[in-house]
Amino acid sequence: MSTNQPRETYEHLIDNSVRSPATHLNRATTERQTMAATGALPVVDLAPFLAGDDKADGVAGATEAVREACRTHGFFRAVNHGVPTELMARALQLSAAFFALPDEEKAKARPADGSEAPLPAGYSRRPANSADKSEYMLVFNPKFGFNAYPADPAGFRDAVEECFTKLTELGLLVQEILNECMGLPPGFLRDFNDDRSFDFMLALRYFPAMNEVSNGLSAHEDGNCVTFVIQDDVGGLEVLKDGDWIPVEPVDGSIIINIGDVIQVLSNNKLKSATHRVVMRKPVHRHSLAFYFNIHGDKWIEPLPEFTSRVGEAPRYRGFMFREYQQLRLRNKTHPPSRPEDMVHITHYAI
Repeated sequence: MSTNQPRETYEHLIDNSVRSPATHLNRATTERQTMAATGALPVVDLAPFLAGDDKADGVAGATEAVREACRTHGFFRAVNHGVPTELMARALQLSAAFFALPDEEKAKARPADGSEAPLPAGYSRRPANSADKSEYMLVFNPKFGFNAYPADPAGFRDAVEECFTKLTELGLLVQEILNECMGLPPGFLRDFNDDRSFDFMLALRYFPAMNEVSNGLSAHEDGNCVTFVIQDDVGGLEVLKDGDWIPVEPVDGSIIINIGDVIQVLSNNKLKSATHRVVMRKPVHRHSLAFYFNIHGDKWIEPLPEFTSRVGEAPRYRGFMFREYQQLRLRNKTHPPSRPEDMVHITHYAI
């Protein structure tokens, strides 16, 4: 993984109110152009939450940085997040070794028929008629017994399960931060989303660009609560902001975090589930790990009263069972519609 990429700063979040409106406009335009060109996302240092010294000023500053990032971008780059860099690198390397195996060997990593997993675990590949060009290995929390692992490469299972554990811990931390960002009663999200059986992780391999540019993953929003992405040094992830596609450049040791549709609905659009995609521009494979911090399928999702009746705002969405939405989104992938406008998004429930 590359260590030569420039790290983003917080400078583009600072607003100097003594500047003239014209200066503000020019500065904002320049910053948007710079962000689109350099891939600058908000950077959040999570060290204050992990230090254990309870320095209120550091925690407050980091919480505000998360709140602003989720409000404006829906994405941020986390550093000092508690997941060992060595573990992330090892998991990516072993994932690449698995995907390099012959197809018949990879196909053995599938569970027996009759699995009760919320989604099909194990190895799979996007349908031939899908616009998305990738293959993946899907795993759930190991304690539920849903997973099917390959015999090779050695150490792959251990690395995946260790990564899953660490990202679950990070997910629980970010959920607590979001609880504060949203102004909810202490522990509300923890109690509301206390079942981890729908969390899952994908180890992904995107196929090389066939021409100058190939589609790796179509533009979409994530349907879950929060997503965590660990990527190799190939690049290709892009986030849509104000009409511009911002490249999310690889930065060694960092984790990309984005808000999903569930949080957007609960916050009645106050926090943003951003559109993003993967575009392959290089004739090489791209490897990543994506951890989906989810919510149980039987949960009823609707805008919370803190963002509607208690503040005099109308709900932007009708309520729905999460399982229903997940099944509709899964059908997007297993039976891709011929027309892009027929894909189901969270707007399906918009009022």
